[in-house]
Amino acid sequence: MKSSIIKKLQALHKRYKKIEYMLSDSNIITNQDKFRELSKEYLKLSDINNCFINWKENERNKITVSHLLNDIELRDIAEEELKIVLLNKVKLENQLKALLLPNDPFDQRSCFVEIRAATGGDEAAIFAGDLFKMYMRYSELRHWETETINITHSDQGGLKDVIMQVTGKGACGRLKFESGGHRVQRVPRTDSQGRIHTSTCTVAVMPVVLEKEIEKINPNDLKIDTFRSSGAGGQHVNTTDSAIRITHIPTGHVVECQDERSQHKNKAKALSVLVSRIQAEQYSQRRKKNAIMRRDLVGSGMRSDRNRTYNFSKNRVTDHRIDLVLYSLSDILNGKLDLLIEPIIQEYQANYLSDFSNYTIL
Repeated sequence: MKSSIIKKLQALHKRYKKIEYMLSDSNIITNQDKFRELSKEYLKLSDINNCFINWKENERNKITVSHLLNDIELRDIAEEELKIVLLNKVKLENQLKALLLPNDPFDQRSCFVEIRAATGGDEAAIFAGDLFKMYMRYSELRHWETETINITHSDQGGLKDVIMQVTGKGACGRLKFESGGHRVQRVPRTDSQGRIHTSTCTVAVMPVVLEKEIEKINPNDLKIDTFRSSGAGGQHVNTTDSAIRITHIPTGHVVECQDERSQHKNKAKALSVLVSRIQAEQYSQRRKKNAIMRRDLVGSGMRSDRNRTYNFSKNRVTDHRIDLVLYSLSDILNGKLDLLIEPIIQEYQANYLSDFSNYTIL
């Protein structure tokens, strides 16, 4: 383990001991807010502190056993003991690395997934529909619930845009790597000459906000319009102005919702998406400003972020962020998205740990 990381672990250990002492101070105990704040930090540092203590003890054992290798009578026993110590060293260092990884406060939340057709006209809209089905199938495989918040169909059977809510523990932590540009290369159904076209869609993943966060929004910053929903025909035609469009004036963000027949429900859903979008943008800006990693694998949902290329003729998917090439396009579109997500998570963690020693963590 790098000496710079050891120094930071030592600093965390000192901080842990200092908080331990502070929590016994009568002045701190009587200050409930301060006591609660320090208690949370103490609990947060407990696991890494205990693991670091075990690692140091194992290092001492390694030195002791290594000295015994010079003893002819004890050499065989020492060699066996050293194997155990070295295995324990690897185990403890892996645990420490895992504990040092950043804890994204939104990773355990549910999320909104917004898919938009970008360049490519009808073909882009058809691909947006393919991506929508892919995320639906992936959610089913992980036993997450899904709900369509708003959807706009294209003339050729695709989707101009769609917002879906994915509800399940850890949904945001896994799907956040989907944010960015997705490019498709295939022969459109409408091309009689069999030429391969390139089209793009954008995906934005936003953590679902808590009710108390929605309440903080200033009503004066909102422009709310109602309009008539586009029904499915027959008895389902919506004859009331129940669809809602909310514009956040300071940022210019606009969200529509016409999924529900109730204007109140549409407003609540649209507002939740709007606040999620605003917070996601703010968080993205802070993350880039304070990024510890040279490469941030979490996209912003902008067209300029090129995540992947889906090549249908070669059954190939390329993730450009980590130079990953898989010839499993059909499996991935059928929901086996972990084939892509798992390598990205591993790369994300490796990037953090490789750059970790160059930054101060306190």
